[in-house]
Amino acid sequence: MQTRRLGNSSLEVSALGLGCMGMSFSYGPPKDVPEMIALIRHAVERGVTFFDTAEVYGPFTNERLVGEALEPFRGRVKIATKFGFELDPSGSQKWLGLNSRPEHVKAAADGCLQRLRVDRIDLFYQHRVDPSVPIEDVAGAVKDLIHAGKVGHFGLSEAGAQTIRRAHAVQPVTAVQSEYSLWTRKHERDVIPTCEELGIGFVPYSPLGKGFLTGAIDEHTTLDSSDFRSTLPRFTPDARRANRALVDLLADVGRRKNATPAQVALAWVLSRKPWFVPIPGTTKPHRLDENVGAVTLELSADDLREIEDASSRITIQGARYPEAVEKMTGL
Repeated sequence: MQTRRLGNSSLEVSALGLGCMGMSFSYGPPKDVPEMIALIRHAVERGVTFFDTAEVYGPFTNERLVGEALEPFRGRVKIATKFGFELDPSGSQKWLGLNSRPEHVKAAADGCLQRLRVDRIDLFYQHRVDPSVPIEDVAGAVKDLIHAGKVGHFGLSEAGAQTIRRAHAVQPVTAVQSEYSLWTRKHERDVIPTCEELGIGFVPYSPLGKGFLTGAIDEHTTLDSSDFRSTLPRFTPDARRANRALVDLLADVGRRKNATPAQVALAWVLSRKPWFVPIPGTTKPHRLDENVGAVTLELSADDLREIEDASSRITIQGARYPEAVEKMTGL
Protein backbone atom coordinates (compact mmCIF):
# COMPACT_ATOMS: atom_id res chain seq x y z
CA MET A 1 0.00 0.00 0.00
CA GLN A 2 1.27 3.44 -0.90
CA THR A 3 1.32 6.08 1.82
CA ARG A 4 0.56 9.79 1.81
CA ARG A 5 1.28 12.65 4.16
CA LEU A 6 -1.63 14.87 5.15
CA GLY A 7 -0.48 18.30 4.09
CA ASN A 8 2.66 19.63 5.75
CA SER A 9 2.05 17.62 8.91
CA SER A 10 3.89 14.58 10.22
CA LEU A 11 0.76 12.44 9.87
CA GLU A 12 1.52 9.76 7.27
CA VAL A 13 -1.18 7.22 6.45
CA SER A 14 -2.16 4.74 3.76
CA ALA A 15 -3.19 6.39 0.50
CA LEU A 16 -6.67 4.94 1.02
CA GLY A 17 -8.36 4.91 4.40
CA LEU A 18 -11.47 3.11 5.63
CA GLY A 19 -14.62 4.94 6.68
CA CYS A 20 -16.27 2.83 9.36
CA MET A 21 -19.57 4.70 9.87
CA GLY A 22 -21.75 2.36 7.83
CA MET A 23 -20.81 -0.61 9.97
CA SER A 24 -22.90 0.79 12.84
CA PHE A 25 -24.92 3.73 11.59
CA SER A 26 -26.91 5.36 8.76
CA TYR A 27 -26.69 2.65 6.08
CA GLY A 28 -29.43 0.36 7.33
CA PRO A 29 -29.38 -1.71 10.54
CA PRO A 30 -26.05 -2.11 12.39
CA LYS A 31 -23.97 -4.93 10.99
CA ASP A 32 -22.73 -8.02 12.83
CA VAL A 33 -19.95 -6.92 15.18
CA PRO A 34 -17.64 -9.96 14.80
CA GLU A 35 -17.94 -9.67 11.00
CA MET A 36 -17.06 -5.98 11.10
CA ILE A 37 -14.10 -6.60 13.41
CA ALA A 38 -12.86 -9.19 10.91
CA LEU A 39 -13.36 -6.70 8.07
CA ILE A 40 -11.38 -3.96 9.81
CA ARG A 41 -8.57 -6.38 10.55
CA HIS A 42 -8.65 -7.55 6.94
CA ALA A 43 -8.15 -3.91 5.95
CA VAL A 44 -5.02 -3.78 8.10
CA GLU A 45 -3.75 -6.92 6.35
CA ARG A 46 -4.29 -5.16 3.01
CA GLY A 47 -2.14 -2.24 4.15
CA VAL A 48 -4.82 0.23 5.29
CA THR A 49 -3.52 2.25 8.24
CA PHE A 50 -6.09 5.08 8.43
CA PHE A 51 -9.51 4.48 10.00
CA ASP A 52 -12.34 6.98 10.42
CA THR A 53 -15.07 6.98 13.05
CA ALA A 54 -16.99 9.46 15.26
CA GLU A 55 -18.70 9.53 18.63
CA VAL A 56 -22.07 10.23 16.98
CA TYR A 57 -21.92 7.05 14.88
CA GLY A 58 -24.22 4.81 16.87
CA PRO A 59 -23.78 6.92 18.96
CA PHE A 60 -20.62 5.56 20.55
CA THR A 61 -20.96 2.02 19.19
CA ASN A 62 -18.79 2.63 16.14
CA GLU A 63 -15.90 3.94 18.22
CA ARG A 64 -16.14 0.87 20.46
CA LEU A 65 -16.11 -1.38 17.38
CA VAL A 66 -13.08 0.36 15.90
CA GLY A 67 -11.29 0.36 19.25
CA GLU A 68 -11.78 -3.36 19.75
CA ALA A 69 -10.84 -4.24 16.17
CA LEU A 70 -7.65 -2.17 16.13
CA GLU A 71 -6.40 -2.76 19.67
CA PRO A 72 -3.95 -5.47 18.51
CA PHE A 73 -2.46 -3.03 15.99
CA ARG A 74 -1.83 -0.09 18.30
CA GLY A 75 1.13 1.87 16.97
CA ARG A 76 0.69 0.53 13.44
CA VAL A 77 -2.51 2.38 12.53
CA LYS A 78 -3.97 5.87 12.83
CA ILE A 79 -7.52 6.51 14.02
CA ALA A 80 -9.50 9.67 13.31
CA THR A 81 -12.62 10.47 15.29
CA LYS A 82 -14.91 13.48 15.68
CA PHE A 83 -16.58 15.63 18.32
CA GLY A 84 -19.19 18.36 18.20
CA PHE A 85 -22.65 16.94 18.84
CA GLU A 86 -24.76 17.02 21.99
CA LEU A 87 -25.82 13.40 22.36
CA ASP A 88 -28.89 12.03 24.13
CA PRO A 89 -27.66 10.71 27.50
CA SER A 90 -30.36 8.02 27.40
CA GLY A 91 -28.34 6.20 24.76
CA SER A 92 -30.83 6.64 21.94
CA GLN A 93 -29.67 7.36 18.42
CA LYS A 94 -30.87 10.94 18.73
CA TRP A 95 -28.57 13.92 18.85
CA LEU A 96 -29.73 17.12 20.51
CA GLY A 97 -27.83 19.66 18.43
CA LEU A 98 -24.31 20.94 18.01
CA ASN A 99 -22.00 21.50 20.95
CA SER A 100 -18.38 22.56 20.52
CA ARG A 101 -17.99 24.45 23.78
CA PRO A 102 -14.43 23.93 25.02
CA GLU A 103 -15.46 22.03 28.13
CA HIS A 104 -17.60 19.71 26.02
CA VAL A 105 -14.76 19.13 23.53
CA LYS A 106 -12.42 18.11 26.35
CA ALA A 107 -14.99 15.79 27.91
CA ALA A 108 -15.69 14.26 24.50
CA ALA A 109 -11.99 13.53 24.04
CA ASP A 110 -11.87 11.58 27.28
CA GLY A 111 -14.81 9.46 26.17
CA CYS A 112 -13.28 8.85 22.74
CA LEU A 113 -9.97 7.75 24.28
CA GLN A 114 -11.75 5.21 26.45
CA ARG A 115 -13.90 3.78 23.67
CA LEU A 116 -11.03 3.62 21.17
CA ARG A 117 -8.73 1.98 23.75
CA VAL A 118 -5.89 4.37 22.96
CA ASP A 119 -3.75 6.81 24.90
CA ARG A 120 -3.91 9.47 22.18
CA ILE A 121 -6.39 10.33 19.43
CA ASP A 122 -4.36 10.55 16.23
CA LEU A 123 -6.68 13.01 14.46
CA PHE A 124 -9.54 14.82 16.22
CA TYR A 125 -12.04 16.56 13.93
CA GLN A 126 -14.75 19.04 14.76
CA HIS A 127 -17.60 17.14 13.11
CA ARG A 128 -19.62 20.19 12.11
CA VAL A 129 -19.02 23.90 12.63
CA ASP A 130 -20.95 25.15 15.67
CA PRO A 131 -22.13 28.71 14.91
CA SER A 132 -22.65 29.42 18.61
CA VAL A 133 -18.99 28.85 19.52
CA PRO A 134 -16.15 30.89 17.97
CA ILE A 135 -13.90 28.56 16.00
CA GLU A 136 -10.93 30.14 17.80
CA ASP A 137 -12.29 28.72 21.08
CA VAL A 138 -12.68 25.29 19.52
CA ALA A 139 -9.14 25.36 18.12
CA GLY A 140 -7.87 26.52 21.50
CA ALA A 141 -9.55 23.58 23.25
CA VAL A 142 -7.95 21.11 20.84
CA LYS A 143 -4.62 22.89 21.25
CA ASP A 144 -4.87 22.24 25.00
CA LEU A 145 -5.62 18.57 24.32
CA ILE A 146 -2.58 18.33 22.04
CA HIS A 147 -0.37 19.89 24.71
CA ALA A 148 -1.81 17.41 27.23
CA GLY A 149 -0.85 14.52 24.96
CA LYS A 150 -4.43 13.36 24.45
CA VAL A 151 -4.65 14.39 20.77
CA GLY A 152 -2.08 14.26 18.00
CA HIS A 153 -3.63 16.40 15.26
CA PHE A 154 -6.55 18.80 14.76
CA GLY A 155 -9.04 18.47 11.93
CA LEU A 156 -12.21 20.12 10.65
CA SER A 157 -15.12 18.48 8.84
CA GLU A 158 -17.29 20.34 6.32
CA ALA A 159 -15.82 23.72 7.24
CA GLY A 160 -15.67 26.71 4.93
CA ALA A 161 -12.48 28.45 3.84
CA GLN A 162 -12.70 31.35 6.30
CA THR A 163 -13.40 29.02 9.21
CA ILE A 164 -10.37 26.95 8.22
CA ARG A 165 -8.17 30.06 8.16
CA ARG A 166 -9.37 31.27 11.56
CA ALA A 167 -8.89 27.88 13.19
CA HIS A 168 -5.48 27.36 11.59
CA ALA A 169 -4.26 30.66 13.03
CA VAL A 170 -4.83 29.32 16.56
CA GLN A 171 -3.89 25.65 16.13
CA PRO A 172 -2.53 24.31 12.83
CA VAL A 173 -5.15 22.19 11.08
CA THR A 174 -3.74 18.91 9.81
CA ALA A 175 -6.72 17.79 7.71
CA VAL A 176 -10.08 18.94 6.42
CA GLN A 177 -12.61 16.21 5.81
CA SER A 178 -15.47 16.93 3.42
CA GLU A 179 -17.60 15.11 0.91
CA TYR A 180 -15.83 14.98 -2.43
CA SER A 181 -16.22 12.81 -5.49
CA LEU A 182 -16.86 13.08 -9.18
CA TRP A 183 -20.44 14.14 -8.39
CA THR A 184 -19.69 16.46 -5.44
CA ARG A 185 -17.01 18.98 -6.40
CA LYS A 186 -18.01 22.31 -4.84
CA HIS A 187 -14.98 22.29 -2.53
CA GLU A 188 -12.77 22.90 -5.56
CA ARG A 189 -13.88 26.54 -5.50
CA ASP A 190 -12.29 27.65 -2.24
CA VAL A 191 -11.84 24.91 0.39
CA ILE A 192 -9.28 22.84 -1.53
CA PRO A 193 -7.28 25.92 -2.68
CA THR A 194 -7.23 27.10 0.95
CA CYS A 195 -5.94 23.72 2.11
CA GLU A 196 -3.24 23.82 -0.56
CA GLU A 197 -2.18 27.33 0.43
CA LEU A 198 -1.99 26.48 4.14
CA GLY A 199 -0.46 23.00 3.77
CA ILE A 200 -3.51 21.15 5.08
CA GLY A 201 -4.40 17.62 3.98
CA PHE A 202 -7.79 16.85 2.46
CA VAL A 203 -9.77 13.72 3.36
CA PRO A 204 -12.66 13.08 0.94
CA TYR A 205 -15.51 11.18 2.52
CA SER A 206 -18.10 9.43 0.34
CA PRO A 207 -15.65 9.34 -2.59
CA LEU A 208 -17.95 6.72 -4.15
CA GLY A 209 -21.01 8.94 -3.91
CA LYS A 210 -22.47 7.02 -0.95
CA GLY A 211 -22.26 3.87 -3.04
CA PHE A 212 -23.90 5.21 -6.16
CA LEU A 213 -20.71 5.47 -8.20
CA THR A 214 -20.03 1.76 -7.74
CA GLY A 215 -22.83 1.00 -10.19
CA ALA A 216 -24.60 -1.22 -7.66
CA ILE A 217 -27.53 1.21 -7.24
CA ASP A 218 -30.06 2.25 -9.84
CA GLU A 219 -33.59 3.66 -9.90
CA HIS A 220 -35.03 0.21 -9.09
CA THR A 221 -32.94 -0.32 -5.95
CA THR A 222 -35.01 -0.39 -2.76
CA LEU A 223 -33.45 1.51 0.12
CA ASP A 224 -34.45 0.45 3.64
CA SER A 225 -36.16 3.13 5.72
CA SER A 226 -33.22 2.93 8.16
CA ASP A 227 -30.84 3.79 5.31
CA PHE A 228 -30.35 7.56 5.42
CA ARG A 229 -29.94 7.66 1.63
CA SER A 230 -33.71 7.14 1.42
CA THR A 231 -34.06 10.75 2.69
CA LEU A 232 -31.56 12.33 0.28
CA PRO A 233 -32.77 14.31 -2.75
CA ARG A 234 -29.97 12.85 -4.86
CA PHE A 235 -31.28 9.32 -4.22
CA THR A 236 -34.87 9.68 -5.38
CA PRO A 237 -35.65 7.22 -8.20
CA ASP A 238 -35.80 10.05 -10.76
CA ALA A 239 -32.45 11.46 -9.63
CA ARG A 240 -30.85 8.03 -9.66
CA ARG A 241 -32.09 7.48 -13.20
CA ALA A 242 -30.67 10.80 -14.38
CA ASN A 243 -27.38 10.42 -12.50
CA ARG A 244 -26.73 7.01 -13.98
CA ALA A 245 -24.94 8.75 -16.84
CA LEU A 246 -21.99 9.36 -14.53
CA VAL A 247 -21.75 5.67 -13.67
CA ASP A 248 -21.88 4.81 -17.36
CA LEU A 249 -18.90 7.12 -17.95
CA LEU A 250 -16.89 5.42 -15.20
CA ALA A 251 -17.82 2.00 -16.58
CA ASP A 252 -16.68 3.00 -20.09
CA VAL A 253 -13.28 4.06 -18.80
CA GLY A 254 -13.10 1.00 -16.58
CA ARG A 255 -13.64 -1.41 -19.45
CA ARG A 256 -10.50 -0.10 -21.14
CA LYS A 257 -8.50 -0.20 -17.93
CA ASN A 258 -9.80 -3.58 -16.73
CA ALA A 259 -11.22 -1.83 -13.69
CA THR A 260 -14.59 -1.38 -12.04
CA PRO A 261 -16.51 1.93 -11.92
CA ALA A 262 -15.65 2.18 -8.22
CA GLN A 263 -11.94 1.80 -8.91
CA VAL A 264 -12.02 4.46 -11.60
CA ALA A 265 -13.93 6.81 -9.29
CA LEU A 266 -11.37 6.33 -6.49
CA ALA A 267 -8.40 6.57 -8.84
CA TRP A 268 -9.80 9.87 -10.10
CA VAL A 269 -9.95 11.25 -6.53
CA LEU A 270 -6.44 10.00 -5.79
CA SER A 271 -5.17 11.69 -8.96
CA ARG A 272 -6.38 15.13 -7.93
CA LYS A 273 -3.69 15.94 -5.33
CA PRO A 274 -0.98 13.89 -3.62
CA TRP A 275 -2.28 15.05 -0.24
CA PHE A 276 -5.81 13.71 -0.77
CA VAL A 277 -6.61 10.58 1.27
CA PRO A 278 -10.11 9.28 0.46
CA ILE A 279 -11.91 7.12 3.02
CA PRO A 280 -14.48 4.94 1.22
CA GLY A 281 -16.62 2.87 3.54
CA THR A 282 -17.80 -0.68 3.07
CA THR A 283 -19.15 -3.61 5.03
CA LYS A 284 -18.06 -6.28 2.54
CA PRO A 285 -14.56 -7.80 2.24
CA HIS A 286 -14.73 -8.09 -1.55
CA ARG A 287 -15.60 -4.38 -1.83
CA LEU A 288 -12.69 -3.53 0.42
CA ASP A 289 -10.35 -5.50 -1.85
CA GLU A 290 -11.86 -3.77 -4.89
CA ASN A 291 -11.29 -0.35 -3.33
CA VAL A 292 -7.70 -1.12 -2.37
CA GLY A 293 -7.09 -2.09 -6.00
CA ALA A 294 -7.79 1.50 -7.02
CA VAL A 295 -4.54 2.68 -5.41
CA THR A 296 -2.48 1.07 -8.16
CA LEU A 297 -4.84 2.01 -11.00
CA GLU A 298 -3.12 4.64 -13.14
CA LEU A 299 -5.30 6.98 -15.14
CA SER A 300 -3.45 8.56 -18.05
CA ALA A 301 -3.70 12.21 -18.99
CA ASP A 302 -6.05 11.15 -21.80
CA ASP A 303 -8.22 9.19 -19.34
CA LEU A 304 -8.44 12.15 -16.99
CA ARG A 305 -9.23 14.52 -19.83
CA GLU A 306 -12.01 12.23 -21.05
CA ILE A 307 -13.51 12.00 -17.57
CA GLU A 308 -13.33 15.77 -17.12
CA ASP A 309 -14.83 16.57 -20.51
CA ALA A 310 -17.62 13.99 -20.32
CA SER A 311 -18.55 14.68 -16.68
CA SER A 312 -18.74 18.43 -17.36
CA ARG A 313 -21.63 17.69 -19.72
CA ILE A 314 -23.55 15.73 -17.08
CA THR A 315 -25.83 17.73 -14.80
CA ILE A 316 -26.15 15.98 -11.44
CA GLN A 317 -29.75 15.84 -10.27
CA GLY A 318 -30.74 16.37 -6.64
CA ALA A 319 -29.10 18.07 -3.67
CA ARG A 320 -26.71 15.95 -1.65
CA TYR A 321 -28.59 16.58 1.63
CA PRO A 322 -31.98 17.99 2.67
CA GLU A 323 -31.81 21.75 3.19
CA ALA A 324 -31.77 21.59 7.01
CA VAL A 325 -28.76 19.25 7.01
CA GLU A 326 -26.94 21.19 4.30
CA LYS A 327 -27.14 24.31 6.46
CA MET A 328 -25.02 22.55 9.10
CA THR A 329 -22.02 22.21 6.83
CA GLY A 330 -20.58 25.62 7.62
CA LEU A 331 -19.98 26.38 3.95
